[in-house]
Parts: sequence; C-alpha cells; structure tokens
Amino acid sequence: MSAPKLNLLRVLVLITALVLIVIGITRGEAAVVLEKGIRICLECIGIG
Repeated sequence: MSAPKLNLLRVLVLITALVLIVIGITRGEAAVVLEKGIRICLECIGIG
C-alpha cells in the first residue's frame, strides 16, 4: 500500500473506533465493564 492509502486507512479505523466507543458509553456499557472488572478482580484475590 502506498503511504496516502495507509494513512487514510489508519484515520478511518481511528474514527470508527472512536464512534463505537462513544456509542458504548452512551449505552452505559462502560459501567457494565467496570462492574465486571471489579467482580473478577475481587474473585481473584478471594474476597468476592
């Protein structure tokens, strides 16, 4: 791939990722992921 095409591809992937992150945040998915992360962490150390 030539440099301009590669740069365009990188920008498109970045924009797509940012859009999907914003969609996830607006749907409340960040809180769900945080809750699951806390639960898994507590189980690993034997508290949960």
